[in-house]
Amino acid sequence: MPRSRRPTVGAAFAKARAASKGQAKVQSRRQAKPAPLEPKLILLNKPFDVLTQFTDGQGRQTLKDFVSVTGVYPAGRLDRDSEGLVLLTNDGLLQARIADPAHKLAKTYWVQVEGEPSDVQLRQLRKGVELKDGWTLPAVVECMPEPELWPRNPPVRFRKNVPTSWLSLTIREGRNRQVRRMTAAVNLPTLRLVRVRVGPWQLDGLAPGQWREVPAQL
Repeated sequence: MPRSRRPTVGAAFAKARAASKGQAKVQSRRQAKPAPLEPKLILLNKPFDVLTQFTDGQGRQTLKDFVSVTGVYPAGRLDRDSEGLVLLTNDGLLQARIADPAHKLAKTYWVQVEGEPSDVQLRQLRKGVELKDGWTLPAVVECMPEPELWPRNPPVRFRKNVPTSWLSLTIREGRNRQVRRMTAAVNLPTLRLVRVRVGPWQLDGLAPGQWREVPAQL
């Protein structure tokens, strides 16, 4: 039988060099883009039934229908059937700090629910509820009077003889449809969901579809 060749020092060096070149290429591709010369941060009041993206192949409304600034992208998402504050920026590092759940940036929602919350239900939401993807972190939850908001188009569908209530709910996570799933878990289905704050930024009187630029810093 022919004897198998032992790897030589030269061959090992060449192999290691090739591997290091490959890793360098991967690392170079992963390097963050340089900070923009003019960082921008935009606060938008996203209307109901608008996608939190700039393109759509099905003819639905997107951010492009409301924001004329080029080169900005949403920092985090807001469901199509939810309303309120969306942040957009051209700064990749700022976008990551806002959107990454690891930074635990607080997000506050005004939530219209079906029913009248009991003390037990409020305690459950505050302590954390079990969802299919695990337990939620504790939330700040308070009952609130009905806020003065713009009419929703289309209007919210109510069930006759079933009361509704409003909650102010603050979380520091970013799971898919988390607030709706949290209220459903305690038998308080969400009827309307409006995000009013993300970190230090608030809606501050923006009408649906309106936006304003603020200093791009956190």
